Amino acid sequence: MAEFKYAAKDPGGSTVEGTIQAETKAEAVAELRRKNLIILRLDEGGGRKALFKKRKAGGGAGKAPTRGGRAKKGEIVIFTRQLATMVGAGLSLLEALDVLGHQAESKGMKQTCQVLVDAVRGGSDLSAAMEQCPRSFTPLYVSMVKAGEVSGQMDTILNRLADYMEAAEELSREIKSAMTYPVISMVLVVGITMFLMMGVVPTFKSVFESLDTDLPAITQMVLDMSNFLRANAVLVIGGMFASIIGTVVFKRTTTGQRFFDHLLLRLPVFGVLFQKVCLARFSRTFATLVRSGVPIMATLDIVAATSGNWVLTKAVLASRDSVRSGNLLSEPLASEKIFPPMVTRMIAIGERTGALETLLEKIAEFYDSQVKAQVKALTSLIEPLLIAFMGLVVGGVVLAIFMPILNMVSNLSAG
Repeated sequence: MAEFKYAAKDPGGSTVEGTIQAETKAEAVAELRRKNLIILRLDEGGGRKALFKKRKAGGGAGKAPTRGGRAKKGEIVIFTRQLATMVGAGLSLLEALDVLGHQAESKGMKQTCQVLVDAVRGGSDLSAAMEQCPRSFTPLYVSMVKAGEVSGQMDTILNRLADYMEAAEELSREIKSAMTYPVISMVLVVGITMFLMMGVVPTFKSVFESLDTDLPAITQMVLDMSNFLRANAVLVIGGMFASIIGTVVFKRTTTGQRFFDHLLLRLPVFGVLFQKVCLARFSRTFATLVRSGVPIMATLDIVAATSGNWVLTKAVLASRDSVRSGNLLSEPLASEKIFPPMVTRMIAIGERTGALETLLEKIAEFYDSQVKAQVKALTSLIEPLLIAFMGLVVGGVVLAIFMPILNMVSNLSAG
């Protein structure tokens, strides 16, 4: 029998240290897991060297928290899934983090893993270590890891967190794909129109003047617009860029964010889509946190912070204040326009039956399918509309150019 020195988290969230007798390290891991302990460190023998290292590392506890690198969302999803697999297989948390740090490809992920390894080796909780890397781990992520530490179900919580992140990323891709095509098409339309107005139309000006006849109204309008654009090209292009930059800067302000969040929900056709996206994100985040054991008040704070829309954030914060006063969650939500009756009634049923997280997951699945269906419908609808718009603009300019020539040919033929 060999002796193993261990440090672990008990179901109450406290750090415990001790020794355990086992034939192999795998048996020691299995025995500790049967006791519902989350293994932080496991060393064969007296463990004095490892313990010394831990104390030495912990000696710098007074230093300012380290800020890890910025890891991409996709890297965090893979990191989460692999960490869950390793912890579930019996590896100690420190070993798993060390392995993930060595196999990380990007510099940001390597830096993040190194911060976690150093903090955990120094005796820190994983959730506290992740708080030192705010550019990689969101408050939602940290809260769920903390719930996993307290419940002793770290691998389950991490798998649930990875599922949540994958579903959220898929929804985000759906929205981006729906918006990319119309944006690119509009840029092309503007670019082609500017090229025609500033490069092609002016070459016909001398031809029109030589005709010595009255030009059609559409031709005269196109010529006037062309002359204006050529005379004020710097002003027009500069104004376009200034408008874009000004809009971006304004959107980053509190007032701008509120304005655009209201505007998005009121847009024709797209407003309903954005509302469904917000409701899907709200329901999935809420369900994931509640199922993971995060307290309801902390859950509402996190949901409000990650809602993605100020209107929904305001509604959730109002409901939080109501819940703190002893009311049900569904009551204040029912008075908010952004929440349809179906959502509030299902939440009310969940509160009465104790199956709130299950019904919230059903709501998230419903709105996910609704978003996907609406994105598909909009994509199929937008494509012909944009082609028609492009044809109308470009065709209108071409028609305006050739109409006087066609009229002249027609008059000559009649004469």
